[in-house]
Amino acid sequence: MSHPPLVWGLTVALIVALLLFDYFFHIRTPHVPTLAEAARWSAAYIGVALLFGLAVFMFGGAEPGIEYFAGYLTEKALSVDNVFVFLVIMTSFKVPREDQQKALLIGIVLALLARSGFIFVGAALIERFAWVFYLFGILLIFTAGHMALPQDRRHGGDEEGAVLRLTRAMLPSTGSYDGDKLFTVQDGRRRMTPMVAVIVTLGLTDILFALDSIPAIFGLTQDVFIVFTATAFSLLGLRQLFFLVEGLLERLLYLSYGLAAILAFIGGKLVLHALHENNLPFINDGQSVKVVEISTLQSLGVILGILVFTVLLSLLSPKGKAKTAVGRLRRSLEAWQALNAAGAPAAQRDAAYANLVDNERAVRALPEKYRALIRERQSLREMLAQAHGRQPKVPVR
Repeated sequence: MSHPPLVWGLTVALIVALLLFDYFFHIRTPHVPTLAEAARWSAAYIGVALLFGLAVFMFGGAEPGIEYFAGYLTEKALSVDNVFVFLVIMTSFKVPREDQQKALLIGIVLALLARSGFIFVGAALIERFAWVFYLFGILLIFTAGHMALPQDRRHGGDEEGAVLRLTRAMLPSTGSYDGDKLFTVQDGRRRMTPMVAVIVTLGLTDILFALDSIPAIFGLTQDVFIVFTATAFSLLGLRQLFFLVEGLLERLLYLSYGLAAILAFIGGKLVLHALHENNLPFINDGQSVKVVEISTLQSLGVILGILVFTVLLSLLSPKGKAKTAVGRLRRSLEAWQALNAAGAPAAQRDAAYANLVDNERAVRALPEKYRALIRERQSLREMLAQAHGRQPKVPVR
C-alpha cells in the first residue's frame, strides 16, 4: 500500500518529537525512575501507540489497522526479551543506576535508525524475490528453537557475549564514569568514558535482535509503513519498559517459551505464504502450491492467546508465585533503603520496615527448592541483615 509523503513526514515528526521530549524532560537530570514512574510512562507510550493504531484503522481501513496491532504486539513482546540482555550489559559495565537512562535512550535511537535500514532493505528484497519468504520463515523457526532453550544454554554459558567483549576491546576508555558524560578530561587529555562502550553495545545488541523481529513483522504485513511504525512505537517505550520489567522479569518464567511459540507460528505462516507465492523451479515446477493461508486477524488472535497463556502460567504456577514473593521482598528492601538514605520521617521508615519483614517471612516460608533459585542469595541476606541491624526495635506485625 502506498502512503502519501505527508503521512510519512507527520509520522516521522511525531516519533522525533517523542524522542526529544523523552530526552529534554526525563533523562537530562540523572535519576533512578521509581516503579510507579516507569509504569506511568510505559502506559503513556503504549497509549500513544494505541491511538496511532486507531488512526490507522480510521484512515487506512480495518486490514491495515489489524496488521499494525498484530505487528506492534509482536514487536513489544519480543522487546521484553531484549530487556534481559540489557540488564546483563548494564551489570557487566557496572553502569550507575541513575545514569542508565541516557545510555538506553541513545542506544534505542541507534537501533531505530539501523532497523529502519533493515526494513527498507527487507521490503526491496521481498518485492524482487518471493523466495525471501522461505528464508525469513526458516530463520524464525530456527530462532524459535534457540529461544526455547534455557537462558544459560542460549548463551553457551557466556552471559557477556561476543558483542560486549568486542566493544570492550575496540573502545578503550577511562576506568570510571563521569556521571552520564560520554567524554571526560583525564590527565589533561580528552578521553571516552565507559558510557560510549555501553551505548554502542546496546545499539549493536538491538541490531542483532532485529534479525529476528524484522522478519517476524514482515510475516504479518508487507506494508512498509506499518512495519516501520509498529517497530518504531515498540522501541520508543523500551527505556521505560526496562525499568518497569526489570523488577518483573523473574516472575515471567515461561515468557521465553511463549515468544518461541510466536516466532515458530509466524515462521510457519511465512513458509506457507512462500509456498503460495512460489516461483522456485525445484518446488512444484515453479508453480504456486495450494496451502492454507492464515489471515492477519487469525494471527493477532494466536499471538494474544499465547501471550496471555504464558503470562498467566508464569504468575499462577508455584514457581511463579515464589518468584513473585522474592520480587516483593527485593522491592520492599529497596524502598526501605531509599527512605533510610533520604532521612525520611520515622513513621515512614517504620512502615516500610514492617512491610519488609512481612515480605521476608513470606520468602522464608517458601520450600527450600524455590529459595535455592534466588539470584544473588548471599548478597540479599547481607542487605537484610544490615536492614535489621539499623532498625531492630521497630514493632513487626
